[in-house]
Amino acid sequence: MKKYLHVIGIGLQSNLAYRVNYLTRTLFSFIPLFAMLSLWRTIYAHPTGGASSSFSEAQMMFYYLLVAVVDVLTAVNEDDWQIAADIREGNISQFLLKPVDYLWYRLALFFSGRIAFIAVAALPLAVFIFCFRQYVMAPASLTALLVFPVSLVLTALLQFFISYAMAMLAFWLLEISTLIFILFAFEYLASGHLFPLDILPPVIRDVLFLTPFPYQMYFPISIYLGKSAGMEMWRGLAIQFLWVMAAYVFARWMWRRGIKKYSAFGG
Repeated sequence: MKKYLHVIGIGLQSNLAYRVNYLTRTLFSFIPLFAMLSLWRTIYAHPTGGASSSFSEAQMMFYYLLVAVVDVLTAVNEDDWQIAADIREGNISQFLLKPVDYLWYRLALFFSGRIAFIAVAALPLAVFIFCFRQYVMAPASLTALLVFPVSLVLTALLQFFISYAMAMLAFWLLEISTLIFILFAFEYLASGHLFPLDILPPVIRDVLFLTPFPYQMYFPISIYLGKSAGMEMWRGLAIQFLWVMAAYVFARWMWRRGIKKYSAFGG
């Protein structure tokens, strides 16, 4: 455990060297967020606005503010690209010779990146939320307040393990950027990042909940807002945990299969 804590420390120093890049990324991410908030305010201003959704106007506005918060806390930014580069350039050879588990090494770097990003993004995000403070809502219940951070941790792990498994394709393919972009685009739609899944037709929504994507964004937010409560919340949390375990097992399996194809070029 000490060696991975040391990796987190090194990762923090490395990531904080790019704090201006993090700040710029955060500020530019507010542009589409502001556009979505303006769009939904216009929709709800119409007499029939929001009629197909169980979200009130305040809930819809706050939903997107929570999307920004969850994104800062859990999103995988460049980890998959870096893992693919390590494989392609032969940098993983050292991990085959040392008592360091590559998955836990990358997970430690992922968390160090999140800590650094939060440190840089916290102030501008707080200012942005303050500008829309009339829409800020308290958790639906004490249970929601306690379970929400648990779901956030599972969300972060789920996103990381899926990205890690996707990056393992670099063992077989020279360039995986297209596949990463396709996965990101599908996650953006199916996770509830672009809009709450509640507004989709029930059949489509039910199909999406058979996949891990809603548990990467929509589910933790639905806990906070009280959209998932009681037994539905606990059942969803159990399913989210099972998806995390499945993604972890799949990531391990991809690594074992990939190592058999690894030729140790470069590095």
